[in-house]
Amino acid sequence: MSLSLLGFLLLKAFPQRKPSHNFDIFFTSVSASTVSSMSVIEMESFSNLQLLVMTLLMFLGGEIFTSLLVLLKEKLRLRNKDSDESPSVTNQIKSTQTTTTTTTIEDLEMESPKKDDNGMRYSCITYLTKVITGYLLLVHVIGSSLILLYLRLFNMNVLEKKHVSVMVFSIFTTVSSFTNCGYIPTNENMIPFKTNPGLLMLIIPLILGGNTLFPAILRVILRGLKKLPMNKRVVEVDKILEDDHECNIGYDHLLTYQRCVFLLRTVVGFIVVQLIFFCCMEWGSEVLKDLNSYQKIVTALFLAVNARHAGESTVDLSLLPHAILVLYLPPYTTFIPISADNESQSQGSNEMKNRRGVLMESLIFSPLSYLVISIILICVTERKHLVEDPLNFNVLNIVVEVISAYGNVGFSTGYSCERQLKKDGECVDKWYGFSGRWSYKGKVILIFVMFFGRLKKFSLRGGKAWKLD
Repeated sequence: MSLSLLGFLLLKAFPQRKPSHNFDIFFTSVSASTVSSMSVIEMESFSNLQLLVMTLLMFLGGEIFTSLLVLLKEKLRLRNKDSDESPSVTNQIKSTQTTTTTTTIEDLEMESPKKDDNGMRYSCITYLTKVITGYLLLVHVIGSSLILLYLRLFNMNVLEKKHVSVMVFSIFTTVSSFTNCGYIPTNENMIPFKTNPGLLMLIIPLILGGNTLFPAILRVILRGLKKLPMNKRVVEVDKILEDDHECNIGYDHLLTYQRCVFLLRTVVGFIVVQLIFFCCMEWGSEVLKDLNSYQKIVTALFLAVNARHAGESTVDLSLLPHAILVLYLPPYTTFIPISADNESQSQGSNEMKNRRGVLMESLIFSPLSYLVISIILICVTERKHLVEDPLNFNVLNIVVEVISAYGNVGFSTGYSCERQLKKDGECVDKWYGFSGRWSYKGKVILIFVMFFGRLKKFSLRGGKAWKLD
């Protein structure tokens, strides 16, 4: 919430190319900080300075950066705890020296396993923090440089016509893709670059590396660092990879080797299935008519990768079947055979023993229940449009918008003046999402859905107390 409010103030502080309502600017700030990319303002209405502000919001709201803050917080806690315990250890040393001269400081430290455990944990967290920070910086520098180089070599005309800085576009697109936000500085998203498969292939690794495949990549990086001859932290790396009890980092993205293998297979499986279905259903459609075979395959792959979280698109989504769009699953959704799920079962039993707040957990609904409630409320707020403009305002379009907001994906079917049954002579097609045509009440509900989706990991176990049989 603080980040969204700060982003709103910064966006208002800089000049805008085309003025917008304050509420829509706040909506955009929320969408950027929750990496949802739900659009109610055309992107080309923002100046280059405002685009940089949105870049900062996306970076600070990204999952990997926020998880890095958790590590830094735990590191600070351990440091303070160690400083609080040090006086008692010193007193113990002094009192011991008065009774015996054979006891040394090293002996006392050996007799304090709790301090040793905290020291090892502090060392592991420090090393892991450095690795993740280096990964963040390296990915953004390399990604921005490659996109900038590609645009300068192959396609700068589009950005020059739209008065968008090539440097700003490269940095903005890299951060947006890596955080899986889905914003692009052009009104049409990635549609102007659909004939540039090279650019799309540069963005795909950023999307996967910043979300679904991050645990697997992190484990590969740690294993690679372990083999470096100049690495003096081999013990810490071993304990991090083995999730040793002395280390016990508790980092959500640090999955076991077996889980990473199954995660990699699951992600690739989903992408392949989506790719095959999209090619079978849309190969000869109007959406892909201007592309050659290679460009069609890359476009299909790009949409398959974006469908779960990122929300970038090279085609007009309103022309695609809605069944292709609604494919949100949590980032680490993994198919694990029952025989290999002993670890998760043991973890589940421990969690059941340590559960707190039973009454509150009993009252919490499942995530699906909240989505259904949100869809119903939005249908109520937009009931007038549902009656007067049913081709644009229908329940299925609202479902796609709500699920996209909850999944922080950013896909939207948009709005078309041509589909109006009662023609409005003042209607003008705009390059922003379907929610841009909603009432303020509907947008407020969608803001709550975006926040709820960004914090979904705190409610994934909800609804267990409600039995429907």
